[in-house]
Amino acid sequence: MKASEKLEKLQVEQPLIPTPDGQMPAVLHHRTDTERKPGILLLMEACGLTQHIQDVAARIANEGYVVLTPDLYYRELPNNKFGYDEMEKGMAMMNRLNLGESMKNDLQAALTYLKSRSDVYPDKVGVTGFCLGGGLSFFTACKLPNEIAAAAPFYGMVLDEWIEAMPHITAPMYLFFGGVDPFIPRDRIQQIDARFKELGKDYTLIVYPDANHGFFCHERSSYNQAAAEDAWLKLTRFFQKHLKGNDR
Repeated sequence: MKASEKLEKLQVEQPLIPTPDGQMPAVLHHRTDTERKPGILLLMEACGLTQHIQDVAARIANEGYVVLTPDLYYRELPNNKFGYDEMEKGMAMMNRLNLGESMKNDLQAALTYLKSRSDVYPDKVGVTGFCLGGGLSFFTACKLPNEIAAAAPFYGMVLDEWIEAMPHITAPMYLFFGGVDPFIPRDRIQQIDARFKELGKDYTLIVYPDANHGFFCHERSSYNQAAAEDAWLKLTRFFQKHLKGNDR
């Protein structure tokens, strides 16, 4: 967050979202007024639903959105959040996730909850996320295309089967990558870019040449201030265009 950025007082709730595998905790940020707003599903990093992700949720909510951040590690409560110096533990938990039907059910449940709220426009819901959440933002666009109006993944690792599912994407997308990210090779980014072009999808893909994995997070050693500030500007403009473009 830039020093000049001021956050309004927000209301924070902790709903429990019903899923086929039990109750999934989440955190919800929104302004205290009751006006209806677009919704954002914000998906967490490999380290879990950390304070940093909640801080990002507050920043997005301050822009005039209702922001839901589900705890996708809820099956492994209570010890399912890790510091950035415990990345190996976070990666191990991430690797235990079922990225098939169970994940689709969890994301559908979160979207259903968000859209059911009286303060959310159900046809104006976007998704974004970082690291694990970036990959799952891509997953959502492929697997739940009719549930979202925009998607903005940050340095998400994309599985082969998700690339195969790209024809199903209907929402406009903005993808953010780092040029020196050791987890996402440049040829993978080029493959994703080429596939979007081939399919004629509405997308923008940006690579910050000197940015590493996690460049958006100021708590990580890989933080890149210039890339993070530019990406924040592009993210907010993207959601403004696609979720607030039509006056109501």
